[in-house]
Amino acid sequence: MPEIRVHDHDSLDSALRRFKKDLAKAGVLKELKKRRHYEKPGVKRRKKAEAARSRKRRG
Repeated sequence: MPEIRVHDHDSLDSALRRFKKDLAKAGVLKELKKRRHYEKPGVKRRKKAEAARSRKRRG
């Protein structure tokens, strides 16, 4: 879990912004969204294959 130190001269807004940035870097929010709903293995495979096809088309 990301951790930030808040100093006396820091505002709450800047500390919160840094914390959110650290969460995004660590991938916590992405993992949370992924685990929010159960996805059957077959559906997961289909999404993965579709993502690979779309990546192949782009590049």
